[in-house]
Amino acid sequence: MAVDQIGTKGLVDCSVAAADIAPGTITSAKLAGSIANAKLSNSSITVNGQSIALGASGTVPPVQWQAVVVSDGSTVTTMVAGRGYFVNNSSAAGLVKLPASASAGDMVSIKDYAANFGTNNLTIQRNSHNIQGVAVDAVIDTNRASLTLVYIDSTKGWLFTNESNVANLTSKYVTATGGTVTTSGDFKIHTFTGDANFIVSCAGNASGSNKVSYLVVGGGGGGGGSQASNRGGGAGAGGYREGKAPAFDSYTSSPSPIVAPDGLAVPAATYPITVGGGGSAGTGHPSTPQPPSIGSNGGNSVFSTITSAGGGGGGGGSPPGNGTIFPGQPGGNGGGGGGGGTGPGTCARGGGAGNTPPVSPSQGSKGGAGGIHPGNPGSGDQSGGGGGGIAARGGMTGTNTGGPGGNGATTQITGSSVGYAGGGAARGNCGDGTAGTGGTAAGTAGTANRGSGGPGSAAPGGNGLAGGSGVVIIRYKYQN
Repeated sequence: MAVDQIGTKGLVDCSVAAADIAPGTITSAKLAGSIANAKLSNSSITVNGQSIALGASGTVPPVQWQAVVVSDGSTVTTMVAGRGYFVNNSSAAGLVKLPASASAGDMVSIKDYAANFGTNNLTIQRNSHNIQGVAVDAVIDTNRASLTLVYIDSTKGWLFTNESNVANLTSKYVTATGGTVTTSGDFKIHTFTGDANFIVSCAGNASGSNKVSYLVVGGGGGGGGSQASNRGGGAGAGGYREGKAPAFDSYTSSPSPIVAPDGLAVPAATYPITVGGGGSAGTGHPSTPQPPSIGSNGGNSVFSTITSAGGGGGGGGSPPGNGTIFPGQPGGNGGGGGGGGTGPGTCARGGGAGNTPPVSPSQGSKGGAGGIHPGNPGSGDQSGGGGGGIAARGGMTGTNTGGPGGNGATTQITGSSVGYAGGGAARGNCGDGTAGTGGTAAGTAGTANRGSGGPGSAAPGGNGLAGGSGVVIIRYKYQN
């Protein structure tokens, strides 16, 4: 059959199926005129929420602006890619949320409808995506702000494309993890009782908070052991460093000059935390004269640039009939250990020095002197001196009465009043020394995570008791 002998009249309707047409055989040149939209199953496309008929012309806006959204914190508007939002938060701080899923190139726009973002901030909840590469919500605090966010990838998440008219694009509060986290009013409190990391993902700013308050307490020293009849000295408390950020915080701190007059700025970073352990106790020697059983020093505690040194160990009691004094260990920057009891023959006392070398504010006080028997050598139980605390030196002892531990400091950084860094009490034949504020009573080991010094030996020839471990506490404002 010759070409072109079959015309359209020779074809029965629907007699030519798609399977009968070889791919690519129908070209535009073989089609007369055009195909009407009515012949198509879908005669339009939708771009950014706008429907466009095929064959039409026009400009598609990058976002489709919506009606005014009232945002007063009671509800959260989840935004849709390709749309713009006039946000009215004139009555209260507002909340909007980014789309739950996003693809590269997705855009959302926001405009301050009532020129009130500076008074009632707008929080943009990230909805599991990063904003500006950080896993924190964005807070807009600039009146008349206009901004557009574009989704890039899972690393950066949503990025702002017009930042010049917005003062703050990240959370105005510190955002961090690590330790045991509790709250007290508008403040978060991170408590570290062992080594860990304090991880700051957002540094905040001055309109919310960009400094933290802190308490760093070193481990208390171990109490001294006794030599036969002469008792060991109480140990010095761990070093104490407290800083309060008064611009953002108003808790009741320890009194000046113990507390530093400002907190600590924490740029986004990982801060290793070290918590000092309590010092081990000195060993007693019940009968045969031995070298002095001095307790060991406590360990240092560290947060960022803040280091609190461990307290000094308590001095060991001297052997009977030996007038030699066995002093407490120097406490470094912590409290000095108390001197051990001794027999007659000398006037030296032997309390360990605290806060050595000196730092300001001071971290510890000197330990108290050990007792000296006034009679014949070896004729009585001589007591040890108390360990130095942050607020006071250890007490000197009488003939047979143990010296008191030096007072520690009390602070409400955790939301309740707690004492820390008290010196360990010493024991005596005719009476025990008392525990200072935040310290440890005779016969009881140093309290864990208080930095208290351990007491001296509980009995003639007995061992001292261990010091309490240190602690690191970090506090900051996280909401209004």
